[in-house]
Parts: sequence; C-alpha cells; structure tokens
Amino acid sequence: MSTHPNIPLIEMANISKFYLMAREKMTVLHEVSLKVAHGDFLAIVGPSGSGKSTLMNIIGCLDLPSEGSYKLEGLEVTGQNDNKLTELRNKKIGFIFQGYHLLPKLTALENCELPLIYRGLPGKERRQRAMEALERVGLGQRMSHRQNELSGGQQQRVAIARALATNPPMLLADEPTGALDSKTGMEVLDMMEELNRAGQTIVLITHDMEVAKRASRTVVIRDGVLTEQERRGSHETYARPQDGSQERFIEQA
Repeated sequence: MSTHPNIPLIEMANISKFYLMAREKMTVLHEVSLKVAHGDFLAIVGPSGSGKSTLMNIIGCLDLPSEGSYKLEGLEVTGQNDNKLTELRNKKIGFIFQGYHLLPKLTALENCELPLIYRGLPGKERRQRAMEALERVGLGQRMSHRQNELSGGQQQRVAIARALATNPPMLLADEPTGALDSKTGMEVLDMMEELNRAGQTIVLITHDMEVAKRASRTVVIRDGVLTEQERRGSHETYARPQDGSQERFIEQA
C-alpha cells in the first residue's frame, strides 16, 4: 500500500479553516489536530454543520486550511498549488461517495478504469487493474453491466472498486451507506472492514454513530472542534477534547 509505513499517513496540527463573510470572519474548523496511521480504520462523526465536510475536503486535498499544518505521508499539503493537489488526490486517495458518481454510459469496468486513464496508465494495465478491483468486491460477473443494470449496493461496490484500482494509501469514504437500505449498507461496511483487515487504511465520514461503530477508532466533530473517542464497555464512550478536559458521552444501547 505505502512506501512509508513508519510515517503517519495523516498528520494534522492546529488546522483552522475560516471564511470572510460580509467582512466578518466565520471559523468552521478550530485548531484541529489529528494523526492517522497506516492500516487505521477511522470514523469521523458529526451532525450537519459540524465542520466534518470541511475537514473531509481538507483531508482529501480538495481544499486547503487557512492555518496549521497538514502532512500526507510526510508531504506538507498546505500551500501546494492546484496541480500538486490534483496529483495527490489521484495517487494517494481513493474517494467513495454517497452518490456513487458513476458515469451511466460506461460499464462497471470502464468506470473503474477512469482514474487510471487520468494517471496515464496504458490500456492493458488499466483493464487488468480494474478487473482485479471488481473481482475483489465480488463483481467479477458484472463487469459489462452499466449503472441502470446494477442495484444500489452493486453501484457502491463499483465505486469502491474504482477507488481500489488506483491502489491508494487511503480510502476516503463520505457517507458511503447513506443512499442504501440498512441490509445493503451493512454489507458495504462488512466489505470495508474486510479491506481494512487486509491492510487498507480507511477514513469514514458519517453522521451515524451506528455506522461509526464499525470503525476501529472514532473521532467526533462538533462546532468545528474535534474530540477523540475511547470506548469503555458496551454502552459508554468517553471523548477526550483537545484542551485536555474530559467530556462524557452516553451512546444509545
């Protein structure tokens, strides 16, 4: 997966993000610090308006912080130009979205080849890697199917295969079960757990604590402030805010 196993995959220090609106400063993220090691399965949980989408965009090199340091496999992302950010997204991150983002006129195989075309790989290698990724997610018999011939769960599997085809150090999943029924959503999460056990690093963005429980580690974001959660027992979770104080959360049984 990675050529830098001893370097944190993600290392954020005092990341803030703010916007100027009507000459007033609106802060969305407040001095967020976060480390993610290779092989982690991290869930970032927060309600709408908490700042989780902004944090996801920064992790995914879709946006830059206003202040602070973000290193991705040891490379400082802050201050990079658009071309470098595009390169980082293509080589380091496999994106999985709630809405799948498949092109309806292309087959499952062709959809999986797309990011490899952008990378400039030759056709034979693109096809082989896309086929292997689809086999890995159990869609070896659906490679020639188009979007309208696939169920929602199968479409999400194609999206996961598309992300895996690039062999990225990190999968970044934004509400990957949000458009699926409960049973299909659990099947997708089962697959993500299996990928993680095989060594794939996964960062999962969700508003649903039940989904987050499938990750091995959870952080919660509220009002732009990140707190780390540490499970103790089957019903209780303790959050450790960055200021050193301790806030207690009670999960639903």
